[in-house]
Amino acid sequence: MNAREDILGRVRAGLGRNDHNRAGAEADVQAAFATHSQGPRPQLGSELCARFRHESEVMSSTVDEVATLDEVPAAVARYLKANALGCEAVVWPRLAGLPWVEAGVAVHARAPRDADLVGITGCFCALAETGTLMTCSAPDAPASTSLLPETHIAVVPASRIVAGMEEGWALVRAELGDLPRAVNFISGPSRTGDIEQTIVLGAHGPYRVHLILVRGA
Repeated sequence: MNAREDILGRVRAGLGRNDHNRAGAEADVQAAFATHSQGPRPQLGSELCARFRHESEVMSSTVDEVATLDEVPAAVARYLKANALGCEAVVWPRLAGLPWVEAGVAVHARAPRDADLVGITGCFCALAETGTLMTCSAPDAPASTSLLPETHIAVVPASRIVAGMEEGWALVRAELGDLPRAVNFISGPSRTGDIEQTIVLGAHGPYRVHLILVRGA
């Protein structure tokens, strides 16, 4: 018996599990997973977009709003110019078809490399309760685009804003079925308070997160 088998054996003994009741116990576990029961939750009201924007700004994200997806590149160009961030970025391949050239933004539709300073992504959905982005990795949506560059710009369609994490996971089960390789939750810039409880942004990832809400998408 190795250490793993020893530990799991002790857990089974503590729970009173044995070969005679194993099938029933497994059925109970699967039934609990299938129920997706929820605990107490706050009441968010019907203005999910306003709540998402407020909570995002509390978490130090900046927010812009546009009416359509075609207006996103111009909004990105304004943000880059205002913050002296150049006019070049890596972008999720699924967003490469937007009119970037017309807006004066040079984009590279690939996963980021060391020298890339700005990453542009979409999101699977957004959580109004906490102002959080939920991203699901895919070949045309690499997870590293939101993690490696110093500045992360995310496109957030208003129709993809849900109340909370419970609704986000329900969307994953309904639309994707199997889980993707990576699911990331992003609540503002990367931060740490490890040293004397002083908050420092950008410690383990982007130190700027800019969100572009698309009201008509």
